[in-house]
Amino acid sequence: MEDFSILIGGIAGDGINEAGLTAARLMNRLGYRIFMYYDYPSLIRGGHNFSMVRASSERVGVCRDEIDLLIALNQDTVDRHSGCLKEGSIFIYDDDNVMGGGIAEKSCGISVTGILKEEGAPSVMKNSCILGAFCHAVGIEWTVLEEVLKKHIPKKLELNLKVARRGYDQASEFCRIAKLDNSPEPIITGNQAISLGLIRAGLEAYVAYPMTPSSAILDFMANSAEEFGLKVVHPESEIAVILMAEGFAYAGVRAAVGTSGGGFCLMTEALGLAGMAEIPLAIVMAQRTGPSTGLPTYTAQGDLHFVINAGQGEFPRLVVAPGDAEDAYLWSAAALNLAWKYQIPAFILSDKIVSESQYSFDLGLAGKAETARPALLWNGQGDYHRYRHSDTGVSPLAYPPQRRQVIKADSYAHDAAGITT
Repeated sequence: MEDFSILIGGIAGDGINEAGLTAARLMNRLGYRIFMYYDYPSLIRGGHNFSMVRASSERVGVCRDEIDLLIALNQDTVDRHSGCLKEGSIFIYDDDNVMGGGIAEKSCGISVTGILKEEGAPSVMKNSCILGAFCHAVGIEWTVLEEVLKKHIPKKLELNLKVARRGYDQASEFCRIAKLDNSPEPIITGNQAISLGLIRAGLEAYVAYPMTPSSAILDFMANSAEEFGLKVVHPESEIAVILMAEGFAYAGVRAAVGTSGGGFCLMTEALGLAGMAEIPLAIVMAQRTGPSTGLPTYTAQGDLHFVINAGQGEFPRLVVAPGDAEDAYLWSAAALNLAWKYQIPAFILSDKIVSESQYSFDLGLAGKAETARPALLWNGQGDYHRYRHSDTGVSPLAYPPQRRQVIKADSYAHDAAGITT
């Protein structure tokens, strides 16, 4: 079987995202290329969460409607997704919470809740237990799961291994997923690829107010700040976010911001400032369903016209729209470089699918991303005019402080020196 789809469902708090990612890592170890979608409501706890993992011998960037294996930690998963099963599909479930009779010919109930109670394990370890059963059901050796858990679950490792082993021992084997000749690849989200692309292009500051589905970029940048020498700031509002980033850029610091549609609404006036004052800036705009607060955790692609036309008047801008992790890495770097080359705002237009899904990532396929210098830097001769005319339309760039020079940034129509006209 060279194309295999898995759906894992439960409630928030069951570790469904981590369960899906662990399943993806297991298939990655066997040489498969991965795409994983994570679905969750806008709730801290409760609600229906599920992960869909597609593993294929070829590169994939979308899930299929039909699934080969359904893993249910609650009844809601069965009620919502049993229709996706096909002839020959496998069904694994928590026998203490799910009515599994007659759902699929190849089915296996595991006393997940009972095992956790006996071992004194927290409910979040349901995913470790059921994944143990998954591995046995599809013929993945225990040592492979053990290696993955040891690498990616450092907290309470021994207890996780214990409940996973009990789930493994309770399950039955229904098939064997063949190991492919492909080497494993890193599995990353589109947001992580965007972050790495920006960093590769010389990002020095990231400013954001959390807004799904761009929020994980702020988390990644904060965790990576020391390693890459980044300034990462979480201001009090989206208005403060974009103005602070423009302040960084005025001072010569390559900056980017991240938001979604509702947050970007608040940024449009300051976007006009970047256009008029010719301030280079990269804006990650990860779309979700609107208008207003909309559906905070669901995807949409309705904001292209908004991004192209945001801000009154006319000024040049760049919009790139990556379609997968490799695109996200390459074009995020390109957006930051081109913003500084032409002294314009540049948009990285994403959506929940691209931003939050997990992909097998091949740096070789992504293309070469480098840090490019601005097209025209001031040569230091004579009086500096921030908006001096050039044949290309790009003015010479300098950053304060410059000895005996005034560097203007003007939101009004202005002359070459930056004086309001």
